Amino acid sequence: MDDEPIVRRGIQTFIDFEALSIDKVYEASNGEEALQIFKRELPDLVLADINMPKMNGLEFAAKSKGIKENVKIAFITGYDYFDYAVAALKTGVDDYILKPVSKKDIYELLQNLITKIRNEKVDDEVKTVIKDLANSSGVKEDCGYQAKLHQLIEENISNSNLNLVFLADQMGLSVGYLSGLFKKLFNVSFKEYVLSNRMERAKILLLSTEMKNYEIAEIIGFQDPNYFSACFKKWYGESPGKYREKVKE
Repeated sequence: MDDEPIVRRGIQTFIDFEALSIDKVYEASNGEEALQIFKRELPDLVLADINMPKMNGLEFAAKSKGIKENVKIAFITGYDYFDYAVAALKTGVDDYILKPVSKKDIYELLQNLITKIRNEKVDDEVKTVIKDLANSSGVKEDCGYQAKLHQLIEENISNSNLNLVFLADQMGLSVGYLSGLFKKLFNVSFKEYVLSNRMERAKILLLSTEMKNYEIAEIIGFQDPNYFSACFKKWYGESPGKYREKVKE
């Protein structure tokens, strides 16, 4: 939705909307027309100019978000309106792009917004499935998943490739579903849970052996000893070496 016909025609011409899974495209020459189209069609994604006649992009975005909170809105703007675009990001607008725009710029912008939309839809589906699972009569909430997940993590804690994709494959679940289920069962994210377990093991190894940092890092699944040391310091407030010395004093 832009007040410059050349820009609008250019976007319509050089962007392969079908490749982006966009099946309907609407255009407007001013803010008021854009808002009327938005109210009627309720699109998932809007590309608008900040400097539109009759209603500027900021006002249009605010009203559109009020109608459909999860709509993704990105601004096309010139340098003269750059500060407005930055301010808009703080009020709920999702992205912006500076003129002059290229085919690559527009395509990447749309692709990023579409990815956000898809991720949010997956999250909503996960929440619905988990809610239904918890409310199903005669079905235990964890369905045995918690014990199985704990076992898999314990068995693979030294595997640097231990991630949700690996676990989902082992459990026969989708990554999106497992991510939501894991947080529900353990009350923390998968990443936090694994890091907590690894840091606890690192602490025990530091205090009970004379192993070097790189040896401990390898045993608990860190490929980079320096990254292990940084994580340990952030977790316990001391580097591994200082922690070992301090406790032994």
